[in-house]
Amino acid sequence: MKVLRPKSFAVLLLSLAAFGAGGHFAAKTFIEGRQTRQLEDLTNVVLRRSEAAVDFAKASLDEIGSHGNISCEPAALQIVRLGVYQRSAVKDIRLVNPDGSVICSAYSETLEFDKKWIDREEMQVSRDASVLLFRVEQFGGDALGVFREIDRQHSLVAILGVDSYLFDVAPAELRAHSEVLLELTNGDELGRFSLEDIESPHAVDFTKTSSRYPLRATIRVTPDALAAWTGHGYLPAMLVSLGLGLLFGLSLIRTRRLEGPVADIDRALAKKQFKPFFQPIFQLGSGDILGCEVLARWIRDNGTVVPPLNFIPLAESSGRIRKMTWQILAAALNDLQPYLREHKGFKLSFNVVPDHLLSDGFVDELRRTVLAARVSARQIVLEVTERDELRDLKKAATVVQELRDYGFRVAIDDVGVGHNGLSQLKGLGANTMKIDKFFVDTVTEDGSTAVIIEALVRLSKELQMTVVAEGIETEEQVRALIACGVEEGQGYLVSPPLPFGRFTELLEARRSRAFAQDVIDSAALVA
Repeated sequence: MKVLRPKSFAVLLLSLAAFGAGGHFAAKTFIEGRQTRQLEDLTNVVLRRSEAAVDFAKASLDEIGSHGNISCEPAALQIVRLGVYQRSAVKDIRLVNPDGSVICSAYSETLEFDKKWIDREEMQVSRDASVLLFRVEQFGGDALGVFREIDRQHSLVAILGVDSYLFDVAPAELRAHSEVLLELTNGDELGRFSLEDIESPHAVDFTKTSSRYPLRATIRVTPDALAAWTGHGYLPAMLVSLGLGLLFGLSLIRTRRLEGPVADIDRALAKKQFKPFFQPIFQLGSGDILGCEVLARWIRDNGTVVPPLNFIPLAESSGRIRKMTWQILAAALNDLQPYLREHKGFKLSFNVVPDHLLSDGFVDELRRTVLAARVSARQIVLEVTERDELRDLKKAATVVQELRDYGFRVAIDDVGVGHNGLSQLKGLGANTMKIDKFFVDTVTEDGSTAVIIEALVRLSKELQMTVVAEGIETEEQVRALIACGVEEGQGYLVSPPLPFGRFTELLEARRSRAFAQDVIDSAALVA
């Protein structure tokens, strides 16, 4: 073991001292930053759930309006009552005048619960001018009114109950010291959830405002609870700080340039260390494997696997994701080419970030890659994530149409929790929507989730899209999703993402099992 020279030792001590002196500040910044991100994410969940509820109400009113016979006649009201009965989140649907005044109600007795009803001029305008939101003050709790202009003569209002499911997002450590508030942008409160009153004048607020609807969500937390929530991260952050000081000092001693993680990604790309892993997409009813999603894994020379969260965000922000995408796709096509050529109905899906989709030459490069593999374009599905904003929806729709003209299929990933609203699905013109794992996790526990998934399935049928549910882990989830109308899915219930060798073993095992079952069934028929 080499002994450090006095100068080198001094450099190392200075480096440790500098990083150690800033350790407290670094730990505090780290903890507060993580707290802010987590609470902003939770506030965003409340807002997205609220937007999904309004989307559902709007779709419900459009469906009723599509019948054409909108009036207070008994037969017309019977159709409206059926619409209310089928949608647990909707408490009532009312036919209103252009000025917003009520003409009649699906259930006239609910009018007795109204404490106040406002004119159209007082309602809050959405980005879609034909949709207005307002608070319906009622005895026993307020509701959310969704006004939808069907045509110049007819307008409908859906009365939505503000479900506590919208607000149940706070972690256990904060439940007794926080509150969640949903309100219109004019300050009208729609709902508030807290286990006890938050009286601290110094409570910290985290607020998000919808870009589509006049809705605003706020999470308010007391400072003491916030400080104790993730205080256990102080010591690890200090250790990280000192560790960085040690590494920095050693790097200076060895006179080596301090290289960042982007350089590691560049070296990994040069060595082709990013490998495709394959996760099956299967038929929920039969379990048959219909295709797979290709996912990137970083496998170092020593065999260790780097988790995607450790490199995908950096690859996206640094622009390396484009080269990585082409490298992963080419490798996946090379691996699966014989199977794809033998099984023409098998689909291969891969992820594309919006910026890559909109980049110059994307479609031509994709066609060259697929043609070189001698695979049909109809077997290739591009998954565009909703978590990032499509900066130019019109251009994106043009690119998607060009891809579809060449035979490619396009899916919208993370539907329901992503950046774009459901109203943009039609404008983009995709073939498939993938329901985010967030909804699959709660489909067996919360009736509101099932209602949202059913609404997405109905919307997909109207737009002639297929639906795939992500993150399926239990048979109970499969049964619940089938009941909601979902036909395809993927998740650990069938298999995690696998390297090519193990994935082909899974396919062969499934084919052998299916063949054996066919033989048994044939023998039973003969007997």
